[in-house]
Amino acid sequence: MSALICGSMAYDTIMVFHDKFKHHILPEKVHILNVSFLVPVMRREYGGCAGNIAYNLHLLKEEPLIMATVGHDFEPYAQWLSQCGISTRYIKTLDDHYTGQAYITTDEDDNQITAFHPGAMNFSHLNDVPAASDISVGIVSPDGKQGMQQHAAQFAELGIPFIFDPGQGMPMFDGDELLAFLELANYATFNDYESELMQQRTGLTLEQIAEKVDALIITLGSKGSTIYTQGKCLEIPPATPKQVLDPTGCGDAYRAGLLYGLMNDYDWDVTGRIASLLGAIKIEHNGTQNHVFSMAEFKQRYQDMFGSTF
Repeated sequence: MSALICGSMAYDTIMVFHDKFKHHILPEKVHILNVSFLVPVMRREYGGCAGNIAYNLHLLKEEPLIMATVGHDFEPYAQWLSQCGISTRYIKTLDDHYTGQAYITTDEDDNQITAFHPGAMNFSHLNDVPAASDISVGIVSPDGKQGMQQHAAQFAELGIPFIFDPGQGMPMFDGDELLAFLELANYATFNDYESELMQQRTGLTLEQIAEKVDALIITLGSKGSTIYTQGKCLEIPPATPKQVLDPTGCGDAYRAGLLYGLMNDYDWDVTGRIASLLGAIKIEHNGTQNHVFSMAEFKQRYQDMFGSTF
């Protein structure tokens, strides 16, 4: 079976600032902010939420199907996906647009400032969720606003369970629109900041949000994650990375772990730990799609980390 991953495809230009933003941004002067950061380290990587989730799910030996709109400059990325063995059948190329472009600056505290040009992503609504019998689960991750709404509705109409993952796209939606997603979705996932924004915009508590879905997953960075399901609150411990190099894409790796757990009918305690370990492995490497492992290595590290197997 396959997972349909709806979301952005992008080229990430990642820059490292060898200091801390807080030393250069004066809180009392943010209304006239004019700062410049010297970034001697810069890389260009393959990214975008859909691409990153698919890459990690493929490492776990599952079949990800990316559904996205990309631009005329996508060919190098397409070649990379082909090299990895990831299908591009549901990726639509728009010749008059660029593929999404993210410009990410990270400081020594792992804080990030990101500028994003959506490009072809704004036309994600030109894709429709296919009624393919081999799709067992889906995810609606950050994408064009109309596309995210359309794909959520189509998943629900087709009876395909899916994760609502608004991520950086959350500011596009008001409270009523976010509530509409919850009515359609089977699962929802947010980081701690996004969960606060979700509560603010909908007027609901986390417990009330959790009542609307089968599971609500909140990631807490180095503190692990929390999963609300069936009236319970599960505390998922963090997986300890061997080193911390680059946090970009860790959330996407975590979400790939959620999809893997759903595709294999693992309980949420195991699913959360798989997701946590994926995020830890990602943070040990620069870029979002440069880490590799075998399933045997992953399962051994899971056992070493959590004292159990799956």
